[in-house]
Amino acid sequence: MSDGNFPNKTLGADEMPLARYDGEKPPAPDWFNWAIAQEASESSVEVDGAKIAYRCWGDTSKPGLLLAHGNGAHSRWWDFIAPFLTTDYYVVAPTFSGMGDSEWRDAYSFPVFNREQLAVSEHAGLFNHAEKPIIVSHSFGGIISLNTTISEGGEKFAGAVIVDSHLEPPGDERPRPPRRTRANRIYASFNDALARFRLAPPQPCDNHYIVDYIARHSITTMKGEDGEEGYSWKFDPFIFNSLMDEWNDVDLTGLETRCPIVFMRGGLSELVPDRVADYMCSLQDPPVPMITVPEAYHHVMLDQPLAFVSSIRGLLAGWPGRR
Repeated sequence: MSDGNFPNKTLGADEMPLARYDGEKPPAPDWFNWAIAQEASESSVEVDGAKIAYRCWGDTSKPGLLLAHGNGAHSRWWDFIAPFLTTDYYVVAPTFSGMGDSEWRDAYSFPVFNREQLAVSEHAGLFNHAEKPIIVSHSFGGIISLNTTISEGGEKFAGAVIVDSHLEPPGDERPRPPRRTRANRIYASFNDALARFRLAPPQPCDNHYIVDYIARHSITTMKGEDGEEGYSWKFDPFIFNSLMDEWNDVDLTGLETRCPIVFMRGGLSELVPDRVADYMCSLQDPPVPMITVPEAYHHVMLDQPLAFVSSIRGLLAGWPGRR
């Protein structure tokens, strides 16, 4: 469940693709099997009382690259992307609090998430290199990263690639999640939970092996109110209950970032259609570049993973100020 930013709707088979496999793993291509087999180290740092987990790939002597996931997701969303970027970068992927293997909080805020990005970057040594690190962020993670680039500490980064994050023109309604009052559902078996995994906002994704991989890393054991142990999702369902006011008030008009930024979107994304894309590009002068990945919906790295890698490689190779 990538982004819990949108109300549920009736889901078709394309939007819950794992049910048909009855717990078996879908066949995967060789490039994917190679990528997820690459070794990653794991560490954590405490930020405002919560343990923030992160994963690292590659050589620490290389310039840093920070990969930030979307809402309800986690660092394992980058397992099949990060190894292709280690030729030139030391890659670090944190998990925001309330998601994945990081700890939950009583309340969440954008400043807290910004401090998590800075703390992980510091703890992982990304600021130790002569070249400043670059951020690549997806969806809700992109909003966090934009806030990081305009806040104190933003100057520590060489830039940010913001992937399919949506900034609506003034007067447009901003999509938002429903206010949650109940905990995540608990399923009797791991396979029951796996079958119910979906992407949010709902969309088709032909690469079922990727959906299956991230789903398996999104499930944990949990006890219900009756004390019975079952399986549920790792993300805190109440994140946006405390974040809603800040989410409604996000206003990046006259976006003054402390480092260069580039936008990227899926060519089929419903969140960043042409009108929204044009507005986002106009937030700076000269306009912010917008890269469109064809045949990709909102979850660009799931829909077109190799095209996404090629796009990121090309952008980073010509990044302003990179030696």
